[in-house]
Amino acid sequence: TELRPEQEGCKRILGNVYVAKVESISENINAAFLLLENGLRAWFPLQEQERLIFASGCRPGSRLRPGDEVLVQVSRDAMKGKLPAVTANISFTGKYLVLTTGNKKTGYSTKLSGEDKSRLAGWVTQNMQDAERPYGLVVRTNAADASKEEFFREFAYLNTRYESVVLRGRNRTCYSLLYEPEAFYLTTVRDLYTDDLEEIVTDLPEVYAELKNYLETADVSLCGKLRFYEDKLLPLHKLYALEKAVDEIRSERVWLKSGGFLVIQQTEAFVSIDVNTGKYIAKKKAEEAYRKINLEAAEEIVRQLRLRNLSGIILIDFINMEHPDHQEELFHVLKKLVKKDPVKCTVVDITPLHIMEMTRKKIRRPVIEDLKETGQKV
Repeated sequence: TELRPEQEGCKRILGNVYVAKVESISENINAAFLLLENGLRAWFPLQEQERLIFASGCRPGSRLRPGDEVLVQVSRDAMKGKLPAVTANISFTGKYLVLTTGNKKTGYSTKLSGEDKSRLAGWVTQNMQDAERPYGLVVRTNAADASKEEFFREFAYLNTRYESVVLRGRNRTCYSLLYEPEAFYLTTVRDLYTDDLEEIVTDLPEVYAELKNYLETADVSLCGKLRFYEDKLLPLHKLYALEKAVDEIRSERVWLKSGGFLVIQQTEAFVSIDVNTGKYIAKKKAEEAYRKINLEAAEEIVRQLRLRNLSGIILIDFINMEHPDHQEELFHVLKKLVKKDPVKCTVVDITPLHIMEMTRKKIRRPVIEDLKETGQKV
């Protein structure tokens, strides 16, 4: 479902918080260019400047000037020659809550039931609703399973982190790294919806030790699901066929069980996906055959987007179907499927040329670029 190649010793900056210096302002593209550390440049959208937290000694105000020192967080990796992006909205994510400086309101996951939302809103109102609170909160789906004690313990932890990074960070020198998130395998475990979790498996002793220590502190109930894998005859990557997944990512063509296939191509402007009947032999009417292939293709497309980490504008050329009800069904099925993706996806529309338009938020670069960096042939 998801693959995250990580080069050993490679330093990631996504999620890092810095005291950055404004290098230049480009009004024509409504952006500023900031210096983070060691000459690393980043792109900042000027529409966020009113939310900026200035470092001590800097002039507070709504308009940026070159030389200003501000606190920013890296919100998007560098990709395809583009600079990394930073945001004024500094956030800290826990298992149950997200603390954010960009919006002082309290929000709730849309996946929470009405009953859970009402109960959690009561907790927030009774103990955490402060009119002078300098940040906002987002209550996550996992909060539905949290005890009141766990919920408030995490709130206290995130509040302490905010004070140490944001409040004290304003007095740090320029280019200081104020915060860097945990390793991606720790944040992955933290973000899992644990009701469906069967086990966590690793064959790396150092990763096992870190996960064990994290779970003993953050979620003791999951400790029994952590397993260290040892089998010299069948390595873990062979057991889960990771090479096959890598080969799949390298290939533009993906076969469907029905005999149809997808052609996935990344261009500079968008991701193009073409659905083809391939080897499918229709035993029924053509319209019903096309419907079946398209529905199967929709499910596989959502998996491939996440597996390859493709983002931005995505245009899908499904097999044309004459019946409007079948087109409407396909549209709603795709909308339902993308809700399972942890990265925000929006299914926009079907054009007059029967092209399905959707978007997927850009956060990390495509997996194929990570494979190139790790030395894998692509």
